Amino acid sequence: MPGTLYIVAAPSGAGKTSLTKALLEQEPGIALSVSYTSRLPRPNEVDGVHYHFVSRGVFEEMIRRGEFFEHAVVHGDLKGTSRVAVERTLAQGRDVLLEIDWQGARQVRAQMADTVSIFILPPSRAELERRLRARASDSEDVIRRRLADSREDIAHAEEFDYLLVNDDFAAALKELRAIVTSRQLRSASQRARYAALLSDLLREA
Repeated sequence: MPGTLYIVAAPSGAGKTSLTKALLEQEPGIALSVSYTSRLPRPNEVDGVHYHFVSRGVFEEMIRRGEFFEHAVVHGDLKGTSRVAVERTLAQGRDVLLEIDWQGARQVRAQMADTVSIFILPPSRAELERRLRARASDSEDVIRRRLADSREDIAHAEEFDYLLVNDDFAAALKELRAIVTSRQLRSASQRARYAALLSDLLREA
């Protein structure tokens, strides 16, 4: 059976990237979809690992060719998910995780109703600002824009299946893994996994 598509979204600074990285380390069966973006890489970001970095012109041409599963303008930059890469991985029976914003999540859900969507909240606005400033990689204007944009992001949190508050990292990670585990234990998944066992148990003596 095809894999499950997970969406994780959050306002910038809520800890989405750290949580998903930790989740993937503990759940190696889930593949991370590496998004495309038109922005320049930050220090220590690697092309093909953190994002596929392309020019705005190349990104817009990819949109015209219909190469994206979803795409949106996020903080002034274009971001999108490769349609072929996601569909191929799911068809192989492997789960896929998308780190995208609410706009992209809405597009994906419209195409795949069985998607599992998770929104991560910060414990407070003050903590959100502290985390953004702790990065020490963005200008004051960028920080202020991200704080302003966070209000719109959070306004769409109710559209998601699950809400997590990233106050205590270990607790938030445990809750994130619990969502994945509950999905893996669904009847349809378990029937496929234990088809031979079920057949044996139902066989007449």
